Amino acid sequence: MDITTMDRRQLTLLGSAGCVMLTMHFTVQLLSQHLFYWKNPKEQKAIVTIILMAPIYAIVSFAGLSDFQGSRAFFTFLESIKECYEALVIAKFLTLLYSYLNISISNNVVPDGIKGREIHHTFPMTLFQPHTVRLDHRTLRLLKYWTWQFVVIRPVCSALMILLQLFGMYHSWISWTFTIILNLSVSLALYSLVLFYHVFGRELEPHKPISKFLCVKGIVFFCFWQGVVLDVLVSTGVIRSHHYWLDVEHIEEGYQNVLVCVEMVFFSVLQQYAFHVAPYMGDASKMMFNKRE
Repeated sequence: MDITTMDRRQLTLLGSAGCVMLTMHFTVQLLSQHLFYWKNPKEQKAIVTIILMAPIYAIVSFAGLSDFQGSRAFFTFLESIKECYEALVIAKFLTLLYSYLNISISNNVVPDGIKGREIHHTFPMTLFQPHTVRLDHRTLRLLKYWTWQFVVIRPVCSALMILLQLFGMYHSWISWTFTIILNLSVSLALYSLVLFYHVFGRELEPHKPISKFLCVKGIVFFCFWQGVVLDVLVSTGVIRSHHYWLDVEHIEEGYQNVLVCVEMVFFSVLQQYAFHVAPYMGDASKMMFNKRE
């Protein structure tokens, strides 16, 4: 393979493929460690689901980059895969937090030490909920429903969006309707996670919830905000098409996919710290610590 003879598209594909392979390497390394020290299935199943987010994002973005001139419906389908998996990860993250606190919603099990704790809602949730609510199994179940509603709404909206595009019925007002619905849905899911951490921050501190939350939402925020920046650059004419056979939307999609492939390498490395296997290693962890000393 002679890199000097490659054009820019081939070099971009090669670099993106390298990023995907690095992301896979770090993820498989962490995944294999958890599978080897499989001590707490409830927690580690959630962790495995979460750490697979980075390679899934990278692989899907590389698929979009490979089919650079794909249809809009094809790009929507690829985005839907990532966003549906994001919804699942948010739900699994809440499940992981529940597990850390020994809370079981299905069995109405809430530790006595946290019963009766106050939850303070902020605007605009105070339009629908009292400002102060006492914690019990009903309150925790409500927080769970607020998170899981996004898991249901996201794939339903994605399927409808793809079908409407295929039949040529995806008008601008329909696009805005889906955007509003999904933004409200994901905002409610994130609100429940932030509220949960605010209430149980002290109990969750030994489990480093901030680094875990940054891994989950950092991926989403990077993808979302860089998409907004690219939209602005396109609308202002900074990004434009110089090829009659390629419109600016495909160029914008290409930039987005390349950036995602690169970013997932960094997030897969961050996951090594946030979701490390040491808490499940038992005596092996102590032996490794003593060797270092």
